[in-house]
Amino acid sequence: MNDSTNYNLPSYAVAFLGLGVMGDPMAGHLVRAGHRVTVYNRTASKAHDWVRRHGGHSAPTPREAAANADFVFSCVGNDDDLRSVTLGAEGAFAGMSPGAVFVDHTTTSADVARELGIAARERGLFFIDAPVSGGQAGAQNGALTVMCGGDADAFERAQPVIRAYARAVTRLGEHGAGQLCKMVNQIAIAGVVQSLAEALAFGERAGLDLHTVLQVIGKGAAQSWQMDNRGPTMIEGRYDFGFAVDLMRKDFGLCLNEARHNGARLPVLALVDQFYADVQAAGGGRLDTSSLLTRLRDKNV
Repeated sequence: MNDSTNYNLPSYAVAFLGLGVMGDPMAGHLVRAGHRVTVYNRTASKAHDWVRRHGGHSAPTPREAAANADFVFSCVGNDDDLRSVTLGAEGAFAGMSPGAVFVDHTTTSADVARELGIAARERGLFFIDAPVSGGQAGAQNGALTVMCGGDADAFERAQPVIRAYARAVTRLGEHGAGQLCKMVNQIAIAGVVQSLAEALAFGERAGLDLHTVLQVIGKGAAQSWQMDNRGPTMIEGRYDFGFAVDLMRKDFGLCLNEARHNGARLPVLALVDQFYADVQAAGGGRLDTSSLLTRLRDKNV
């Protein structure tokens, strides 16, 4: 687990908007790093429970949470959710002080990152799109990979604070670059998970001891994070780990839409997206993304 306590780092006033399976532990790491944290969640009871467990304060609106904060972080659901916590009379931008930095960890379109980057600049604020990879376990262990787009100086200010819950924080370019990098990440994952599912289904049909098979091929060229972390649980039919099929299809939609604009061809991603649609149709939308194996076994989701 990442020791997020850094006694050389100043203590900042920070706000965190969105306390889902990712945001809840990320905000907790900010407290352990010594920051003064105010949280907001659309369901207020979650914010109250977070304060009970971690200390700090809760606020009834994003604007009030962001008031006087040096840094405001968010981890919500989609483009519209992000707009709802940033813009408008009760949005965070209305409460932030000039020069403050807004860091968004939601996986969104690159377009909304650029839109909010402009809106922030017009108000004398800074916006960084900073989607993450590493899943629920990465958030809990403070070991996320964070991909950032935005102003270089603002990134340098925010990077040490983000490291409270990250093992790697990298700026890829201007607004939207972080989201585009996250799309590359999701595209790469798609084929790996489907191939792993097919391999395990094949080995099962062949009558092999799949746990032994994984131990063998995991030491060779087939090894991957998905194989090491999801292969054993896929064999056991356990699909309750963090990132859900519904969320992955949302991300795939962002990738496919961006590809229509930039001319990239994504035939494997498009195919795997339809396989996830099959899992959804069978009632598995909240299962982990490794549930692709359910399509290939002689059993229902």
